[in-house]
Amino acid sequence: MEPFKNLINRDTVARTGLHLRRAWPRFDQARFEALAVDGLDTLEFKARAMQLADALEATLPASFDTACDTLEACLAPPLGFDDKGEPVQLGQDQAGRGVAGWALWALGEYVARRGVRDEAAARRGLACLHAITQRFTAEFAIRPIIQRHPTLALDTLSTWVQDPSAHVRRLVTEGSRPRLPWGLRLQAFVADPAPTLPLLRALQDDPSSYVRRSVANHLNDIAKDHPDLVAAWVREHLIDAPAERSALLRHASRGLIKQGHAPTLAAWGLARGLKGEAALKLSAARAAVGGEIGLNVVLRSTARQPQLLEVDYAVHHVRANGGSSPKVFKGWRLSLAPGEERLLSKRHSLKPVTTRTLYPGRHVVELRVNGVSLAEAAFLLSV
Repeated sequence: MEPFKNLINRDTVARTGLHLRRAWPRFDQARFEALAVDGLDTLEFKARAMQLADALEATLPASFDTACDTLEACLAPPLGFDDKGEPVQLGQDQAGRGVAGWALWALGEYVARRGVRDEAAARRGLACLHAITQRFTAEFAIRPIIQRHPTLALDTLSTWVQDPSAHVRRLVTEGSRPRLPWGLRLQAFVADPAPTLPLLRALQDDPSSYVRRSVANHLNDIAKDHPDLVAAWVREHLIDAPAERSALLRHASRGLIKQGHAPTLAAWGLARGLKGEAALKLSAARAAVGGEIGLNVVLRSTARQPQLLEVDYAVHHVRANGGSSPKVFKGWRLSLAPGEERLLSKRHSLKPVTTRTLYPGRHVVELRVNGVSLAEAAFLLSV
């Protein structure tokens, strides 16, 4: 598989320089390319994008207005959407008409650096990001401007909720997420998410699933610091909710449901624990890193009414220091009929992932039903 870092390469630099010179004939393409490719092969992906941004700072017009005009003029056509409302990549003929793809991270980074200098620069930078996000994304680039000029940025975002482009509407919520992965943390919104709530309210019924998914992720961010606020949001907005909004709220609640957050469980009708019995058995007493382990769950109802159940499981992973920490995984969502006995089975992967190192030792698997721990079993993991 081609390394991720190679998404920005010497050909990327050459194409970017060509389109910049087309947009601004005085652009020093040779100097730009020399600066951008210097030691490029030794750099990882983000460092390559930052070096490309450094080269832009050294070669674009001194006037930020003119530089933004140049960037906007060098862009490929906007990305379209498929019949499911998901973005589609440009064909080669369209991409050849301007800068497209991962090189646009560097263009956004340039705008972020220059757009924070004063309010006039921020206003011009936001207009440029409005264009860039329709070809790639500006969710990382907009965050320094939001942080430095929050009033201007929020006023602009509040007008973008009505923008005809779903790319722009998604930027409203994705760019203002408090804890966007890879992005600058917006600490003010971590402490108080109130300024972004009107934006989420305006977009949670957006016709684009692309936008609605971003609203859900934004709410999930807020839930990490203000769980009761999100539980109240879910409870309020579930009333007479269409199917699309209900799905959005479910996705927004995913972290709180896995944590067993009582108000969130109550909002979804999951406040009561299982009335009956639960048992958990594993397929083996031992497993190896890179393999898998089977989970077999038996639920028996002693209730006279159907029970809506959220059945998850936590694996208590051994840590490097010999302790353990739980990671909750999604299991099953079901309605258990009166007197019913239900068998549930699942294979849990033990393959290494970039976000978690698997250490050998005794791993406890804990069964949780509607947030309540009901059973556990253990296996010995070896390398």
